[in-house]
Amino acid sequence: MAAPFPIAYLNGEFVPLQDARVSPLDRAFLYADSVYEVMPVYDGRVFRFREHFDRLDRSLGELRMRPVHSRAEWATICDGLVARNGGGDMYLYVQVTRGAEFGRNHAPLPDIERTVFAFASALPPVTQERLERGVAAVTAEDTRWSRCDIKSTALLANVMLKQLAVDANAAETILIRDGMMMEGASTTVHVVLDGEIRTPPKSHSILPGTTRDVVSELAMRNGIPFQAAPVSAEQLRTASEVFIGAATIGTLPVTRLDGHPVGAGVPGPVWKRIHAALESYKRELAGTPAY
Repeated sequence: MAAPFPIAYLNGEFVPLQDARVSPLDRAFLYADSVYEVMPVYDGRVFRFREHFDRLDRSLGELRMRPVHSRAEWATICDGLVARNGGGDMYLYVQVTRGAEFGRNHAPLPDIERTVFAFASALPPVTQERLERGVAAVTAEDTRWSRCDIKSTALLANVMLKQLAVDANAAETILIRDGMMMEGASTTVHVVLDGEIRTPPKSHSILPGTTRDVVSELAMRNGIPFQAAPVSAEQLRTASEVFIGAATIGTLPVTRLDGHPVGAGVPGPVWKRIHAALESYKRELAGTPAY
């Protein structure tokens, strides 16, 4: 894991990350009463800015919190973080908590000043080996709560499920609920069945991923069949291709699942087309306004 960049944003000020402090009574600390977003930045330009902050506002609304900033205010914060941390490629982490009250109170939900925090870090490297050979994944029963569509900081179940992948020297844990594929512990998951990309439909059990939406758009632009439809655990295990996606990694092919090869055991042609289309899309956006 790369060290984060030195300058953060906290409640209206840009500060050294090492000096940033929040109250131990903040409800994010006591209850995980907060939401977050992670968004990549390419050549100083925030990727899919509108979609990320639309999702942030949706998550806030689900927790009965109003938006804390306008899009213009968020753009100023993002630009300030990028510029103060050297520009170029990175990712931004943004978190909004309900705030700190003097005491520990389950309910009623307090109307208090929100805590707004953001920092920047280097994008994790996607090695040529991973692109050429793919990555391994394991499956596990989905033990998360039933509102996975909210991008909440309540991620303990995700963390423990991700550790299962680490234990198996794999890159991701793909989650199964009632015999159906959901998503990864920290990624969206796509399978290829008879040449068609398929990913489960949006629901309370799945985060509405921004990378998932990019894959859908690029598939349509490039004439690749795409469908949001249920995927059974059996279909996952017999798919000709499986690939994962996330804001910080783009897409990666899964070539081994639970110790067995996926398809031919090498990155497949559909993923290769999507990967190439995503790289082309990034170049297409370079130099255009992000906001």
